[in-house]
Amino acid sequence: MAVSASLVKELRERTGLGMMECKKALVETDGDIDVAIENLRKASGLKAAKKADRTAAEGVVAVKVAEDGSYGVMVEVNSETDFVARDAGFLAFVDTVVSKAFDTKATDVAALAGDEIESTRQALVQKIGENIGVRRVQLIEAGSGVVGAYLHSNNRIAVLTQLTAGDVELARDIAMHVAAVNPQVVNSADMPAEVVEKEKEIIKAQPDMEGKPAEIVDKMMVGRINKFLKENSLVDQPFVKKPEVTVGKLAKDAGAEVVGFVRFEVGEGIEKVEEDFAAEVAAQVAASKA
Repeated sequence: MAVSASLVKELRERTGLGMMECKKALVETDGDIDVAIENLRKASGLKAAKKADRTAAEGVVAVKVAEDGSYGVMVEVNSETDFVARDAGFLAFVDTVVSKAFDTKATDVAALAGDEIESTRQALVQKIGENIGVRRVQLIEAGSGVVGAYLHSNNRIAVLTQLTAGDVELARDIAMHVAAVNPQVVNSADMPAEVVEKEKEIIKAQPDMEGKPAEIVDKMMVGRINKFLKENSLVDQPFVKKPEVTVGKLAKDAGAEVVGFVRFEVGEGIEKVEEDFAAEVAAQVAASKA
């Protein structure tokens, strides 16, 4: 099949590999970029690929935590463009949403988006001319522990963390680490079995495994899987503000353990259709002359 230049460009940006290598990989997978990345990892030992920018949608995330750290909430509210995401009216709506989520301890969007929120949303849509929606909400209650939060300065990443003990500041520091490093799980034992099996397939297919005895492959496999798990498990990661200690040790030194975390990044999992603005304008001009 014919592969578009934009698809090749995206694969190059995500992998750092050459144009021809990326084009060949896309042709072999009929343009499936995720399968192409997996095949490239097997063939070249590529460690990982960047997430696709094309999956990003616009909007902001917001978070609010009780002063005593007993609970916290987090919401994502989407808009069509980044311009609207900076609009004062839109941001005021987001504040209303997160405040209601906090006051009611909402656990789902349906419960959160009552008559008041919905009427405000519709009025804002009419005023701004873009579709606006409350996409998701998350509540974490501390139980006998503490909840902390971190909101990145661009309002595009927010994190809630739950600890068994400690204070709000420690929980916030760990939330900041999660925002920056984006671990997959709290502990290595939490990693889904299918993720581990997929990683094993990739490792086995890498060039330096070829021709080695099975027992050597098994030993190398154990080492690389353990490395993969440490790199992607929160408690095993070097703490961003103090790399000589792991996040787990940081919490332990304060008499605490990490129970869990939730990380929201604006637009993750939403496929955003890329538009050619210049072509759209040209088409509109042509239509006006017809």
